[in-house]
Amino acid sequence: MEKKKILITDQVHPILIEKLVEAEYDVDFKPGFQYKKLASVIGEYAGIIINSKIKMTPQLMDLANQLQFIGRLGSGLDIIDLEYAKEKDIDVISTPEGNRNAVSEHALGMLLSLANNLHRSDQQVRNKIWKREENRGFEIKDKVIGIVGLGNTGRSFAEKLSCWAHRILFYDKYLLESPKGMSNIERVRLEYLQEYSDIISLHLPLTHETEHFVDNNFINKCKPGFVLINTSRGKVVDTNAIIQGMKTRLIGGLCLDVFENEKPDLYDENERVIYDTLFDFENAVFTPHVAGWSNESLEQIALVMAEKIIHRNY
Repeated sequence: MEKKKILITDQVHPILIEKLVEAEYDVDFKPGFQYKKLASVIGEYAGIIINSKIKMTPQLMDLANQLQFIGRLGSGLDIIDLEYAKEKDIDVISTPEGNRNAVSEHALGMLLSLANNLHRSDQQVRNKIWKREENRGFEIKDKVIGIVGLGNTGRSFAEKLSCWAHRILFYDKYLLESPKGMSNIERVRLEYLQEYSDIISLHLPLTHETEHFVDNNFINKCKPGFVLINTSRGKVVDTNAIIQGMKTRLIGGLCLDVFENEKPDLYDENERVIYDTLFDFENAVFTPHVAGWSNESLEQIALVMAEKIIHRNY
């Protein structure tokens, strides 16, 4: 019997390849694979495993006459036309379990850095500038934390803060009650979360419902001076709105790992002005979409992907 072929288009932990080969799949590992070449070969494969550079469009899926599944390393499914995949009876596999801890630790690290001015004072000390009073921070202990989206990363973030925060609130349109074992967090209406949260952390997928979820209207309804954390998707937030919020101090601090445009080399003139303004705020911490990219998560994502593929026996 001929082995089913799987194409892996991005760098992965070797354990994924090992386990798929052990399960008698024929694996083509091509981490430098270019999107423009995919149309000519996609018809050969029963499965494709992608990260972020490959977008699975209806046009590609029409050419993939043997394709049984699309594997997404990580959690963001906005690079896959999910409705069309369903029409074509192509399974979509994601691995949010693999990097949920990495994302939540990163979000917590950004918050702690912001709260204690670690990013700023580190640079000052390196330049032999000694400012103690100016770097006085704030504590998380008695703060109200609001979590928007209680999926894998949202739950992990809540667990880490459960012994710190005064209260943890959450809003999730599709979760009607607090998860079992998490009685310490409160499900509330979005308006309530906005009114009472000192810190709001976003853990949302990018969909037509969540694009620019945080806009001027959202910010105006929040507790003045709240801290905003986004480790989900850049387009969940309207960049112009948060710049305005920072200028008016409706937003008191900002932690962003994701951005609407994550390719600085491709900024147009307007975007250069926007991002120059954003990156000039001192009460903010920025990282280059690396929240889920720990050494451990690389392996965990690979293990989860292998387990799901093998378990479903494609």
